[in-house]
Amino acid sequence: MTKDVIALTDRMPDPWSVLAGLLAGGPDLHVRSAAEGAVVQLCDVEGRPLVSIEAPLLLHVPEEAQRLLGTTRADDKPKWWTEARASTAVPGAERLAGVFAARLTALLGGTVWPPDAPGADDPAHPVDTSGITAVPAPAAAQPAVDVLTEKVAVVLQDRPVIGMTSWLSEALRATLASERALQIVTPRHCRLTLPTSTVLTGPPTRWVVQDPDCGYYDGFSGAVLRWRDGAFQVAKDADGETPVAPAFVDVTRTGERQLLLGFRTVHQPDARLVLGGALEAAWQALTGELPTGWGTAEPANLPWSRRSLTDLAYERAPRPTWTVVVGSADRPALATLRVLRTPDGVEEDVTLAVGFHDGEKPPVSAVADLAAELATRYGLRTLLGRLREARADLSVPPRFERPPIPFGYALGPAEVAEAGAGIAARPPLPAAPVRLGTKARPGYFYPLGDGESMEGWALFETLLRHLRGTAGQS
Repeated sequence: MTKDVIALTDRMPDPWSVLAGLLAGGPDLHVRSAAEGAVVQLCDVEGRPLVSIEAPLLLHVPEEAQRLLGTTRADDKPKWWTEARASTAVPGAERLAGVFAARLTALLGGTVWPPDAPGADDPAHPVDTSGITAVPAPAAAQPAVDVLTEKVAVVLQDRPVIGMTSWLSEALRATLASERALQIVTPRHCRLTLPTSTVLTGPPTRWVVQDPDCGYYDGFSGAVLRWRDGAFQVAKDADGETPVAPAFVDVTRTGERQLLLGFRTVHQPDARLVLGGALEAAWQALTGELPTGWGTAEPANLPWSRRSLTDLAYERAPRPTWTVVVGSADRPALATLRVLRTPDGVEEDVTLAVGFHDGEKPPVSAVADLAAELATRYGLRTLLGRLREARADLSVPPRFERPPIPFGYALGPAEVAEAGAGIAARPPLPAAPVRLGTKARPGYFYPLGDGESMEGWALFETLLRHLRGTAGQS
C-alpha cells in the first residue's frame, strides 16, 4: 500500500549526496523543487512527479524514530531523517524511492526504513525508468494524495504509527482549502499518533481501516464502510443499521492507562513573555521530567526550548502556531500546544497525554496542586483532567477504547468571576471545591472522582449545568 521510504543517516545529506541519490532514476528523469524549496521531486518526461523527497530533518530527539517507526534504538546520537514518498499509482516508483534512500545511507552511514524496501539492497544499480510514467494531473499533482475526488482526498499509508508529518499536514491543509475531506486508509495493524487522530474529527474526514473480513471500517467507531459516490461512507444492512467490524471489538484489556490533561491559559502581550511555562509545569508534575523535544510536525526534531517556541509564535503572529511536544522513552508523554492571539491576550491551548503501564498509578492527586500553580503563575482559564484505559505508548489502535472519564475540573479567576463567585464556590457536588489563588480573586478545582467510575461524567455534567445555568449571578 504505502510507498514511503525513510533514510536515517548519521551525517547531514549535503547537495552532492542528494544528487547521487537522485541519479537512482538515471539521466532520463527530471528534478524540480516544490513547496517553496522544501520538497524535491523526481518527475517523468512530462514533468509529473514520481517521487517527492522532503527536506532532511535533524532529529535532536533520538527516540522519535523509535516512536514513529518501531525501530530499535541503536544509540543516542542525532539522526538525519530524509523521507521519500513514491506515487502509489506508478509501478516501479517505490523501488526508485528505495534506491534513493539506500544511496544516502551508503554515503552517509545509517539505515533505511523499511529495511526490506524494494531497491534498498541494491543501491549501486539505477532503476530502469524507461517504462515508468506518472498518472495524469491533477491526481498526481500532490504525491501525498493517492486518490482525489470531488469530495475527498485519500491518502494510503502502511507504517507502524501514522504521525502528523509535514507532508501529511500539507496534504490536510490543501485538502481543506479545496473544500474536500481527508480520508487516511491503512491496514489493520497500523496505529495513529494522538496529533493525527485529533485532526480526523469525523465524517466525511475518516480513518479507514482495511479489513480482510468486512472490507473497510472506521478506525474510531468500528462502523463498516463502503466506497460510494466518491468517498468512504458508512454501510447499511437490510434493516438500515450500520454493522460494526468484529476486529474493532476484539479487545484484550491490558491494565494500561493514559492520563489526559487539557487546559487553557491566557497572558497579557508583553515583550518579556516566554511561552511554554504552563506546559513545562504540567509535564514535570505528571512525569517528574521536562519535555525533550518539540516541532511543528512529527517527528519532533528540535530540542525543547521555551525561547525558541516563543520566537516562532511571535514570528507567525497573529496567525496561530501549532506544535507537538515529546518526552523521553522512559515515561511516554506527548502534547500538542496551540498559541493564538485573542481579544483577551496570548492564549495557549494544551492537550497533554501521559502513559502508564499495568501496575503503575497515574498521579491523579497531583492535578489539584498543578491547577493551583497554573492559576497563580500562568493565567489559567480552564482545566480538565481525565483518565482512560488505553495504550501506555499513547498511540491509537483501530479498536474500541473505553472513553476517558473526568476526575477533575478547574476554573481560573476570570472564569469564576464570569460564572459568579458565590455560584462557583458552592457546586452541588459530593466533594467541596479547592480554592486556587487569592481569596479576593479565587479560582477553583472541582474533584470529580478517581477517573475509574463512570460517575465522573455525571458529576461533570452536573457541574457544567450549575455553572452555565446560573452564569452572571452571585
